[in-house]
Amino acid sequence: MALDALSSVLHDAIAATGDAPSGLLPARDQMALSLGSHIVLACFGVAFPSMIFVVHILGLRGNATALTLAKRWSKASAVLFAIGAVSGTVLSFEMGLLWPGLMGKYGDVLGLPFAFEGMSFFIEAIFLGIYLYGWGRMSPKVHPFMLLPMAAAGIFGTFCVLSVNAWMNWPTGFRLVNGEVTDVHPWRAMFNERVWLQFAHMWVGAFMVVGFTVAGVYAVGMLKGRRDAHHRLGFLVPFVFASCAALVQPVIGHVLGFGMDAHQPSKLAAFEFAETTTDGASPLRIGGVWIDGKPRGTIDIPKVGSLVAENSFTKPVTGMDTIPAADRPDDSAINIAHWTFQSMIGLGSALAGGVVLFWFARWRRRDLLANRWFLRGVALAGPAAILALEFGWTATEVGRQPWVVYGYLRTADAATDNPWLWWSLGGVTVLYVAMGIAGAVVLRSMSRRWREGVADLPSPYGPARIQETADKGAHA
Repeated sequence: MALDALSSVLHDAIAATGDAPSGLLPARDQMALSLGSHIVLACFGVAFPSMIFVVHILGLRGNATALTLAKRWSKASAVLFAIGAVSGTVLSFEMGLLWPGLMGKYGDVLGLPFAFEGMSFFIEAIFLGIYLYGWGRMSPKVHPFMLLPMAAAGIFGTFCVLSVNAWMNWPTGFRLVNGEVTDVHPWRAMFNERVWLQFAHMWVGAFMVVGFTVAGVYAVGMLKGRRDAHHRLGFLVPFVFASCAALVQPVIGHVLGFGMDAHQPSKLAAFEFAETTTDGASPLRIGGVWIDGKPRGTIDIPKVGSLVAENSFTKPVTGMDTIPAADRPDDSAINIAHWTFQSMIGLGSALAGGVVLFWFARWRRRDLLANRWFLRGVALAGPAAILALEFGWTATEVGRQPWVVYGYLRTADAATDNPWLWWSLGGVTVLYVAMGIAGAVVLRSMSRRWREGVADLPSPYGPARIQETADKGAHA
């Protein structure tokens, strides 16, 4: 049965691209690779400056350990920013090269947020440079506040990108007359009805990713016996941010789902495996596989599906049979959307549960940082938060299929018809793997030297080094 189901899903995936442009599949794969990689780096640009700001302020109040953390985290942030700058540049080219049908037709509608995102990137880079260069050169009372415009630029840039994606899900700000885009209102498109909730979901998700990832680094250090003040503070600050985010995120996600039945009923039906509209409340279907228009092998919990999707014990989830056949996602897309959606919820719930456990134990005066099993769990929390983020984006994008602009432009019509795009995919894959390896090597090298007692990692271009070189030249 499982093999038959897998065979059916693969057959549908291949058949779905049969009449599509030759560049559709590699364009999708390349965009998934680029976005899936860049989004993690973008999270650090959104959330990490706030954490660095907190430890820097603590350092100015007399906590030398916190000041050391601020120095080290800012240098790690610079490495991640450099990699993110490359991956973001690749993405900016891909939008036009891979999806000419989208940008050629709707470029006037989407141009404003993309322009603002580019400006935000430069502001973020400028203030990151000022902050890094400002150690020992700026007033201690002014220096940490260089992080605030950097953080604001990262957040606003993310808002701009999210506004484009929210517009794809809820298009507005234009009219389509005889196939031509007219009466364009860029501001209305940018500030569409879904942008605030979708942005909030991503913004909070960024704090989950960065908070759990950074806390996990120090949890691994404590597992190796490094239980000093440096590791405890390095754990607690990001874990506090992650805790707040993990508890708020389910609420935002639930509210974000409101209205999906009216504006994207096929996505909601895919999430919930709803093949028909039931009489009364719909069940919650866990797991299973969608084959030939029907879910199979699911675990059904009566009425809970309506509670989760519609916030009601009586209102049913709209079934897939109400969607015109040509507008339905294929079986493979339905399965991917359903599984990634449920995986996101499962991982998010597990992370929230771990947070509640830690703070309840702390309230009861129990230190779980002495518990090796808890530390192992935190070490896995970072990858789990990243997976939850990736699953959420996959569910959002795949669930919208076959549309790239819901109700207006199909994905097949937006893609380029270029069979050589497979070579581009191969090149981008090599680039991203190389950047990932290089980033990991640099960060591990920095960590090793810090553990060996190197207080500062000198720049070969700093004023002190330039003066030292000049002095040597004079003596020579």
